[in-house]
Amino acid sequence: MPRPFATALFVWFVIATLAYGAEPSNKRVLLLGQKPDGHPPGTHEYVAGMKIVAALLAKQPGIATTLESADEPWNDGPQKLREADGAVVFLSQGAVWLSADPRRLDAFASLAARKGGLVVIHWGMGTKAVEPIQPWLQLFGGCHGGPDRRFKVIDATLEPVAPPHVITRGVSPLPVHEEFYYALKFVKSSTPIEPVLQVEIEGRRETVAWAWTRPDGGRSFGFSGLHFHDNWRHESYRRLITHGVLWSLGREIPVGGADVAIDTQLLKLAESK
Repeated sequence: MPRPFATALFVWFVIATLAYGAEPSNKRVLLLGQKPDGHPPGTHEYVAGMKIVAALLAKQPGIATTLESADEPWNDGPQKLREADGAVVFLSQGAVWLSADPRRLDAFASLAARKGGLVVIHWGMGTKAVEPIQPWLQLFGGCHGGPDRRFKVIDATLEPVAPPHVITRGVSPLPVHEEFYYALKFVKSSTPIEPVLQVEIEGRRETVAWAWTRPDGGRSFGFSGLHFHDNWRHESYRRLITHGVLWSLGREIPVGGADVAIDTQLLKLAESK
């Protein structure tokens, strides 16, 4: 084979190999919602929220989502978790739900051991009882739990911490009307919880979104807001959740922020019923 041709063939092979390697492998993410939990319409809209997350992640390369109704008994849930690379939990008393079935808890632990991405929104991190707090913290890092849990509906400015976490790229300080869980319980770990967003509540800067690189290298992200479905209209909210999922999966976050435009029909609650 002539040397120039062989050299050109080798260069083409290297370029093709690098390009192939640069392509993100597909990640399978379970979006876990539930039917209404008795809160007023427009709040705790789990399925409607998960439809928005599905639409947002559909715009990101290499992400495949499955929207799951996680209402009990969710018998096939453990198997679906074994086939997933990540999970987003937006449901009622998620910490209670996690521990309600030992197979479910084991499947989440297995997902975490595989460095799966774990993301939780609002009451998904909640429990009125104390017992589910510790199992939840070992996986997700933060919990709104126990009889001393704190929450408040406020008008305030939601702000990225300084220095900003990569999750907040393209996320601007935002005046919001929201119910935030605060004074959250955080895991005691060899790897620290990283505050992502904070808001002033009762004169204190409270962490309402966090990122946690677990000791095994897997990642967890949580946001205590999104009590009100209407807050999905905020571009910064949609970008925060999109970036939280991408970060949990180990994906790069665009410097200027991900594209989070959606069909405004998804903001209408009729779409969730």
